[in-house]
Amino acid sequence: MLKKIKKWLSVQTLRASSSQVSQLMNTSVGQYLGSHPLVALTVMVFSAMAALPVGLFLIFALVTMVISAVGFVFVEVTVLFLGGMSLLCVLSGIALFSVFASLILMALYITISHILVYYPQLTKVMNQ
Repeated sequence: MLKKIKKWLSVQTLRASSSQVSQLMNTSVGQYLGSHPLVALTVMVFSAMAALPVGLFLIFALVTMVISAVGFVFVEVTVLFLGGMSLLCVLSGIALFSVFASLILMALYITISHILVYYPQLTKVMNQ
């Protein structure tokens, strides 16, 4: 029993020598908790018991933010990839259309120019 009392006294002297504890005990809350040990014990037990759920919640919130940021990056990359592939398909279609349109216009030009070159000769042959 004597060992327990000595241990309690050493804890009390350690508590009194700490500057943060002495600052807390000089406040009105510290004085109230010093005069009401049951309330102080309740606050201490509540703080100890609440530390784990609060810590788990903060870890959950941090992990959720990281996952949502990574997910946002993946979604943005996917959207940009799909947009780029769509643009590539549209530009390829436009290039193919312009090649075929150029071929058709070139064929028309050659045909019309040959018709105009030979037309006077055709009219002479038909008039004879």
